[in-house]
Amino acid sequence: MKLSVVMPVYNERATLRQVVERVLAVPLEIELICVDDGSTDSSREILAQLQAEHPQIRVLLQPKNMGKGAALHCGIQEATGDFVIIQDADLEYDPAEYTVLLEPLIEGRADVVYGSRFLSARPHRVLYFWHSVGNWILTLLSNALTNINLSDMETCYKVFRREVVQSIPLEEKRFGFEPEITVKIAKRKLRIYEVGISYWGRTYEEGKKIQWKDGVRALWCLVKYCISEPAVARQKTTPATAANTLTAGARADKLPPAG
Repeated sequence: MKLSVVMPVYNERATLRQVVERVLAVPLEIELICVDDGSTDSSREILAQLQAEHPQIRVLLQPKNMGKGAALHCGIQEATGDFVIIQDADLEYDPAEYTVLLEPLIEGRADVVYGSRFLSARPHRVLYFWHSVGNWILTLLSNALTNINLSDMETCYKVFRREVVQSIPLEEKRFGFEPEITVKIAKRKLRIYEVGISYWGRTYEEGKKIQWKDGVRALWCLVKYCISEPAVARQKTTPATAANTLTAGARADKLPPAG
């Protein structure tokens, strides 16, 4: 089994080496796709060094700062693993929890897994009250509009079967990715699981980037895609079918290129 880790990077020189070390320390076959979104610090130079040191790393460079969503679109389409996970380049989320997040997918019970910061007894750094209120409101509205019962729609940790996420057309360039992908997977009636995770949030002084206006955009995205996105019938996948898909994908990866 191969896991593609898609990591958008924008001015993360303070944490970049450490988070890459943590990702590559996970005892899985890892493909780490780092998409630099026009960094103006030394992040690009650090990524070049890391790519030279680790064959598992692929570095993609955006021509300018285009937003987290745009970086994710690029990285997701380049993924070749059986599953795809989103990883921030800060230290707020712990890659050691990949194996827990992957369990429902590997067992063939899920198409998508969300890592919830609110279901877990694991450690959480105590930070901004109004951020938690905003997250709760957005998740509540998302659930009301999509008729699913997530506890943490805005979480970074989302894991997908690769063919599922690559088949979904994505539009949002910034932090609107979270509500957009949530609406679109709900419209496709995909099997969604949640797994409790730890969370080590950072302050704005430490580099946190999301702003109140991103919350307003998220609300707009929820309404927009709930109205505009058509419902799509889900292709049924049994655990046996999922296992066969993984086996076939592994065989296909070994075939020589056509021509």
